[in-house]
Amino acid sequence: MAHIDYYLSPVSPWTHLAGLRPARIAAAAGASIRYKPVDPTALFQRTGGKVLAERHESRQAYRMQELARWAGRLDVKLTLRPAFFPTNPAPASYAIIAAQEAGGGDLAGLVHALTRACWEEERNIAEDEVIRDCLGATGFDPGLAFSGMLQGAEIYPRNLDEAVLAGVFGVPFFIVGEARFWGQDRIDFLAEHLGVTA
Repeated sequence: MAHIDYYLSPVSPWTHLAGLRPARIAAAAGASIRYKPVDPTALFQRTGGKVLAERHESRQAYRMQELARWAGRLDVKLTLRPAFFPTNPAPASYAIIAAQEAGGGDLAGLVHALTRACWEEERNIAEDEVIRDCLGATGFDPGLAFSGMLQGAEIYPRNLDEAVLAGVFGVPFFIVGEARFWGQDRIDFLAEHLGVTA
């Protein structure tokens, strides 16, 4: 059975645009999928990238156009300048990690609920109340926002180390064996690699 390692950040607009497609592709292909939240700032620092604020203004302007284009193409609501971006992605990432370990809910739905909270609803996904709401809405114990913090804090930096060793340099990033796919705009190639339709 094929396996997908999915490196992501709940604060990434590109992860939001990926939406539920990775989970649907995995299900269609009969593949397992492991969600691996990483700190995008630390990932950029370790792989030669630049955080958004440090990029040339022409790159920042082009990013805004691309976000608008892809949101329109995918028919996804996306606020280009949400009220709480950037924000600390660690608490939401810890919740994803804890929920994955606990099981029993809709993990893909949780990731999407968190990115939607940031990019559509303009809520601060670093706040416990928002995280608890997203956990509860997707079938997980809202208490994981607290009880999963230690576990999340242990696995989160480990995910980053694994990402760098695996050749990951941005999010979303998908790895299937030796095949690598960077960006929500490469999800069709991921599906093709797995022999299914995106």
